[in-house]
Amino acid sequence: MDVSFLEPVFAVPGPYATVCADVTHTTENADTELDLRVRAVTEKLTEQGAPSEVVEAVRARLLEGNEGGAAGTLKGRALVVASDGSVVLDSALVDAPSREVAEWSPQPDLLPVLRQVPGRIPHIVVVTDRVGADITYIGASGEAEEEETVDGDGFQIRKVQVGGWAHHRFQHNAENKWVHNADGVASQITSMARRLSPRFVLVAGDVRARQILTDRASDVWSDLVVSMDEGGRAAGADREPVERRAAELVAEHDARECAEILEKVQAAGAHGLAVTGLDRVVDALRKGQVETLVLADDPEHARTLLVGNSPLELGVNQHDMDALGLHGEVVPADRALVAAAVASRAAVVVVPLSAVPEHPVAAVLRYTDASTDA
Repeated sequence: MDVSFLEPVFAVPGPYATVCADVTHTTENADTELDLRVRAVTEKLTEQGAPSEVVEAVRARLLEGNEGGAAGTLKGRALVVASDGSVVLDSALVDAPSREVAEWSPQPDLLPVLRQVPGRIPHIVVVTDRVGADITYIGASGEAEEEETVDGDGFQIRKVQVGGWAHHRFQHNAENKWVHNADGVASQITSMARRLSPRFVLVAGDVRARQILTDRASDVWSDLVVSMDEGGRAAGADREPVERRAAELVAEHDARECAEILEKVQAAGAHGLAVTGLDRVVDALRKGQVETLVLADDPEHARTLLVGNSPLELGVNQHDMDALGLHGEVVPADRALVAAAVASRAAVVVVPLSAVPEHPVAAVLRYTDASTDA
């Protein structure tokens, strides 16, 4: 996962409030239920010593569902709020969180956030009809980053039963306009796909429009197409099935990436381009060697590291810090490792502990050298 979206978190000083909360807003008593859940979260933060401006910022963001904008769609929310009350991370969760978090601490508790935020899988969603399409690009941020509407010619867009000599002309005109409109949509998707490199292109809407459009897909995105029968552009059409299918595809890609990265650790290790174990990974992070950091989702993991004045000044023990000429602050290992990954622009993949019981910390390396401890 590209974790560059976490850079704003570390751009401001701590302590931080880290929250993963259920903000489901779909029942008749949704307002009351959400109020109670938010109250429980804010009370936990207050009990831990979070200042009032931080607590209020958390409360305001979590209660946005009661304003109607997110009602019925948003199931969970991940927040990080800095000590001055600024919201430095606000990410929607596809589902209510499997592990709720409400913590006020010197370092942000980002491992459960990373495990529960939607997979950072860039993709394009197209909802089409015979006139045009609505095209949305969802980027590595997990949010819509570009939205385009393409509308073609709607005159005589339907095939009509008129009979007589004009019948075939009307039929032919309608079909030609569908094709012309689809060409415009296909051209826009090609442009976006070439610039943005999506992992898949989900096409929903009118069945005939989808057929014509996918027939005109260029080589840039033809192999990325996933088509679905539900969804429409008409006013009031329910987009929830399209959003649900996109979330399913993101989860599938995310699971595939987890499996692939574990295979890559094993394969790269044979050539000295992967390391396992906390000591080796810490050494590689210090030298900027890590391309992808692999962490097990282990809530009971109690290891700590020492961290100096910057995230990459870290050590397993004081001997390491003495070699750097630093004293070091004791920090939970997972938090220090994530901060170091963000600082060195390494990717982070969080995998179930059951997948890596022997090596809960590993890394694929950008390069190796004579000092690399294999």
